[in-house]
Amino acid sequence: MEKTQLPITEELNPRSKDLDTLSTGEIVKVMLEEDKNVVKAVSREKENIARAVELIVERLSRGGRLIFIGAGTSGRLGVMEAAECPPTFGTPSGMVCGIIAGGKKALWRSIEGAEDSRSEAKKALKKLNLGRNDVVVGIAASSTTPFVQAGLSYASKLGSATVLITSNPVSCCVYDVCISLVVGPEVIAGSTRMKAGTATKMVLNILTTASMVRLGKTYGNLMVEVQPNSKKLRNRAKKIVMQILGVDSKKAARLLRNSGWNVKIALVMGKRNVGYKEAKRLLARNNGFLRGLI
Repeated sequence: MEKTQLPITEELNPRSKDLDTLSTGEIVKVMLEEDKNVVKAVSREKENIARAVELIVERLSRGGRLIFIGAGTSGRLGVMEAAECPPTFGTPSGMVCGIIAGGKKALWRSIEGAEDSRSEAKKALKKLNLGRNDVVVGIAASSTTPFVQAGLSYASKLGSATVLITSNPVSCCVYDVCISLVVGPEVIAGSTRMKAGTATKMVLNILTTASMVRLGKTYGNLMVEVQPNSKKLRNRAKKIVMQILGVDSKKAARLLRNSGWNVKIALVMGKRNVGYKEAKRLLARNNGFLRGLI
């Protein structure tokens, strides 16, 4: 009988072959030991990750969008990453978005067969009016998910930049960037929500964070485009103003109120001793970057 070559993510892990006979402590130990491979796998791909960041920055600077597309765990990770960008970095609606096979319902339950639909991927991207300034990041642990492959192929034809994140080796990359996170067989064979999912989440964090830093969405390591829509975030905004300008809580709160709770504008107003309109003008002239203004 011919032996079928399994993807690495589907292979049996010898370290966990007797998993059901282990004690709770031993199971935890095996999982933690295996998770050590995650950071190593991500580190090996640092050059490709950096290339992907440069690509994203270039396209977003031209008014484009960052679009994650995936199925199952991969799709959920992409949608979650996209959802974190507006409150963290003040990105406008639609600048970063996520598409999951099977639609919104697939976020909380499995939609059988959704990952095999090539037409649905094209349909979802078509709704977004995909263009040459956009970047589509396909997330597929196996690298062969039809939904993701079809989405990336469609994006390429339209001139969009394409990035593939996978947990299997890629012998021939047909996209602009391929990030291959070879974490080895999972503790539970084929359960890519585990090491593969953790590695993917790490890379998504880097892609969005590094891109937003390069676009001037932070000052040092401070979240200066935070959207203060809750008590916790308003307190954070106030602390940022206090820390950067060296002012007390009352003055920071006053600057934020006068700026419409826009941290960047509040900082320019306080540092330059100017009003709202002038601070806004100065920021626009500096392409939204605080460096050189404060």
